[in-house]
Amino acid sequence: MEASVPSARSRALAVLRVRSRASAVALLPAALAVVLVAARATGRLAGDPWPTVTLVVCVVAAIVLLVGGAFAAVVLRASPAVTPTVPLSEAAAPDLYRLVRDLADRMDVPPPSAIALTPDCDSWLEDRSHAAHRRGAARVLGAGHGPVGPESEPGAAPVLVIGSPFLWWMRVAELRAVLAPVVAGTGPSAHPDIADARGFVRGLDAAVDVGGRRGLGWIAAPARLLLRLCRTDAAEMERGVAAAASERAQGVDYGLRIVAQEQVGLAYAGWDRLLTRVALPAWRMGRWPAHLDAGVVSALTELSRRDRLAEGFTSRLGERPACDLLEQPGLIDEAASLLAARLFHGGPAEAGPDWSPVDWSAYPEEVVDRKWRTEAARLHAALDALAVPAGLPASPSAPASPGSPASPVSPVSPASAPAASPAARPGSRGSSGAGATGSAGPATLAAADPPSPTTDAFAGPTLERVLGYLTDLGGDGAASEALAGRITGDLAREERAAGPAAGAGKARGADTVPLFPLQPPRSGRDLLADHVTAMVCCAAVDSAGATPGLDWLDGPVLLVGGDRRSDLAPRVLCLVEEGNPEPLRDWLSALGVRPEKPVRLV
Repeated sequence: MEASVPSARSRALAVLRVRSRASAVALLPAALAVVLVAARATGRLAGDPWPTVTLVVCVVAAIVLLVGGAFAAVVLRASPAVTPTVPLSEAAAPDLYRLVRDLADRMDVPPPSAIALTPDCDSWLEDRSHAAHRRGAARVLGAGHGPVGPESEPGAAPVLVIGSPFLWWMRVAELRAVLAPVVAGTGPSAHPDIADARGFVRGLDAAVDVGGRRGLGWIAAPARLLLRLCRTDAAEMERGVAAAASERAQGVDYGLRIVAQEQVGLAYAGWDRLLTRVALPAWRMGRWPAHLDAGVVSALTELSRRDRLAEGFTSRLGERPACDLLEQPGLIDEAASLLAARLFHGGPAEAGPDWSPVDWSAYPEEVVDRKWRTEAARLHAALDALAVPAGLPASPSAPASPGSPASPVSPVSPASAPAASPAARPGSRGSSGAGATGSAGPATLAAADPPSPTTDAFAGPTLERVLGYLTDLGGDGAASEALAGRITGDLAREERAAGPAAGAGKARGADTVPLFPLQPPRSGRDLLADHVTAMVCCAAVDSAGATPGLDWLDGPVLLVGGDRRSDLAPRVLCLVEEGNPEPLRDWLSALGVRPEKPVRLV
């Protein structure tokens, strides 16, 4: 027996003592009532005030027993939180199941009852033998479906949850080395005291969630109190279990595990960049990349090429990848990618007309180009709302002045004006034609008094219009602040309008999604810079032959002659923050981009 097992067991007993003391407190009034009733029956407590005292104690004991019984029933029956995963049957991955069982045999521990995948760079054991899980699975599968699975049987071993990026990036030997200490955890988990203590803690955690429901708020307070009392012992118990599993796994691929841990860190870095830079823009457009796990291989290969510390890692690609242990890796990858979109973005659980998959080959055209043109349309809609002429550039100070007739909407509070349909937006039927092109974009706000039609030197939404408005050399940046506030307000309204539809099928409580939202808060200046960059990219694509592209680590990029142009961002920031358009105009001139040429929007 490992040295850490007795320590974990002693901590488990300490947790169970908390449960025993709580039960004793609930039974104490009943015990006192029994003593009083027995004393009254034998005549030892005759006369006043003992009849009244006995009655009061009996009533209190009945109430305490009723409340304690209800609380115990909630703790026993409440469904503990279960991590959303992609179930992996033995028929879908027979080689992977054989590898895991071989590990369990070598370490003399029970094999996991099942295997599941999670779209994250981590692996763990998860107990799913609670009766509530069996009831939930039976409701989903139906009464005539038969057994719900070995992992839901009473006393079943935990489920092995594996991070799906590991299967695509790691080699088979590396995966076996990384999973060894995780699989070894089934040994201590099978100990009755440890399993009982874990079940008690999970029941209390589930009871806290039940306490958030109407009429059951009183459940949460005692559950939190008991959790605080056993928190330290439960944490030390888990540390002891992990230490015991690590000791038992030392004899299995220990040297290779040290090398494989480097791959774990590399996989985490590449997966994080892929989600935040590549997947998130697609999710915001209502598309989800269907093969994220395959994409992480490309991202990590690119990271290895750029990072000198990662040199030599690409030589591993000649070895057998762990995804070969799956019968249909493409289908598993697609299911894990859809789950990733749900966990990290809150997307629907199933694909639909407004939530469709996209392949990597179509990503530049269907995501990058569409993203740029949608943001460009939102930018011009904001200019329409600020009554900026669609033709010759307006004075940058005029729209920012609250008292100016050309600024009917105050830039200080962009959300105060009511939303209007595209047909009612200023300029929708003007001589410039900007409204006809921008009307397909997102919903925008209308100005109070639409500007009168003017004679423009060019028609349609143009980059020159943006450059002219933001040019503010030596100014206080009022034009940028007004436009940034308008874009922030428009974007917030679009997200609120899409929120109920996107969350119609979401669960509540422990299953609420997204569990791990990736979208960081962005300032108005950041949003404005993104929209101006999108407008510049659209102009470069339409007038200079540039193309949208995908960088595995940085997401959407602009390609000119097949080469990525990474020198655009500082020039856009110079325009947005300082009001100086000259660096950007020089950049556009060098590429042959014509700012006065109309840009195609969505």
